Amino acid sequence: MDFQSAWTNFWANFGFWSLSALTIIDLIAATTNAFNGALLARRPDHYKHYTVVGILIMAILGGIGGGVARDVLLADVPSALTNPWYLILCFLAACLALVIAFNSGQKFREGLFQFMTAFSLPWYAVVGAQKGLDQLNLVLPALLLGVVGPTFGRYFIDLTSGVTPKLFVRGEWFVGTAILTSVVYVFCALGGLSLNAGMAVAFVVGFTFRMLALFLKWEEPEPWEPADVAAGEAERKPLGEAIREEFK
Repeated sequence: MDFQSAWTNFWANFGFWSLSALTIIDLIAATTNAFNGALLARRPDHYKHYTVVGILIMAILGGIGGGVARDVLLADVPSALTNPWYLILCFLAACLALVIAFNSGQKFREGLFQFMTAFSLPWYAVVGAQKGLDQLNLVLPALLLGVVGPTFGRYFIDLTSGVTPKLFVRGEWFVGTAILTSVVYVFCALGGLSLNAGMAVAFVVGFTFRMLALFLKWEEPEPWEPADVAAGEAERKPLGEAIREEFK
């Protein structure tokens, strides 16, 4: 075997380096979630004296966790285990987040974290919904997969940090954004829009809704609370107001 053939086989043994349109979108979502995972691990409510290696592992699992759960539900080998770009880009994103976390204050990190979460959430929802339509051709499973992808990575990090998972508690329409994005995408796909056009429309709707929810303090409805719990809870502020106060 000559050198060129050996080199080709060496890289081939790493996996499939393909980059289809859907894979690129999935990589964007996974990489962004890995970035968010490293920032999340440094937040005061999640911080547990994690080591650098611990944060990198959590960030990578937070990045690929949603996609792995989605693919397992579809009885597929997870894309993150066959395409090396997932682990490579998630690792690099986690390293970048650690550098930013070290060189900036919590005030800056929180605003960046919220923006990046709003950015990645619709992409993961779109990929999940599309895979559900591709393989099952059923609307409700497609919507379910559109929720699993964006939320499972955060679920893992929250549990590891001893925090109630985000998708179960009050917030600015975290799960709601995933559902809305998935519904819009499924509607576009069934309505005959192309893959790229449907993704673009669903992303714009989901991202805009999430950012508005953060800045205008739109929150999921709750059932009634015990009076003593409500009285002892700190008031939640819109993202814009919280950032302005932190930078005073």
